[in-house]
Amino acid sequence: MKLTTITHVSVDGVMQGLGGSDEDRRGGFERGGWALPLFDEEATTIVNQIFQRADAFLFGRRTYEIFAGYWGVMTDSDNPIAAALNTRPKYVASTTLTDPQWADTTVLSGDVAAAIGELKAEPAGELQVHGSGVLVRRLLDNHLVDEITLLTYPVVVGQGTRLFPDTGPDTALELVDSQSTAKGVTMQVYRPAGRPQYATSTHH
Repeated sequence: MKLTTITHVSVDGVMQGLGGSDEDRRGGFERGGWALPLFDEEATTIVNQIFQRADAFLFGRRTYEIFAGYWGVMTDSDNPIAAALNTRPKYVASTTLTDPQWADTTVLSGDVAAAIGELKAEPAGELQVHGSGVLVRRLLDNHLVDEITLLTYPVVVGQGTRLFPDTGPDTALELVDSQSTAKGVTMQVYRPAGRPQYATSTHH
């Protein structure tokens, strides 16, 4: 099963609180809701298509609870995101969640990397990770990510949790696909390609 991460980020890499002012106020974050004014019909179509091709979903604890509280209670089966999330298997990496209320949820509480490795060993399908920054960084550290989809919004948020930390592993990326919307949201799909090559100093 192919593991793909889908992350909405600002130009300065912020992924915190994109959907609303009160979505995620950790660390005193006050600039939530930066993505929605730029989320037009074209972006909606792109995201709907991404969700529809998923065979299963993998979340960190916080993103799982945000999604369960919003999409998990939505009864509109015509909404492609709600339909996908409410009818397909969900996995959540958590050592503290014991009684998930969202149907068809499995908690991965032990060796998460090993459990995800087992899911990836299944012969076909796509396992999608939405949001879940801490989990995504862990998956990248363990070389478990097959594709990285970034939806980048033309805004500099200036504060908040970023997808990639100030210090971390370096990774070369191969561009697989690229699209943009009229409002300037760009979607890039990357495939990790080992370590980057660095220029060596040259003397003239």
